[in-house]
Amino acid sequence: MDAFTAGLLQRIRATETDLTRARETGDDFLADVEQAELDDLRRLAAEHGVEVSVVSA
Repeated sequence: MDAFTAGLLQRIRATETDLTRARETGDDFLADVEQAELDDLRRLAAEHGVEVSVVSA
């Protein structure tokens, strides 16, 4: 696994964690921000052929 792929997957995992935390604390604005970030990261992964397992929806 190259550095790009490893970094991207790490960012996705961190963003999924942050999204879960925002939802659990009821912070709707932060949840929207984290969801948008997650969508962008998943799009970037798809564009570069990086397989991502979906944890959060």
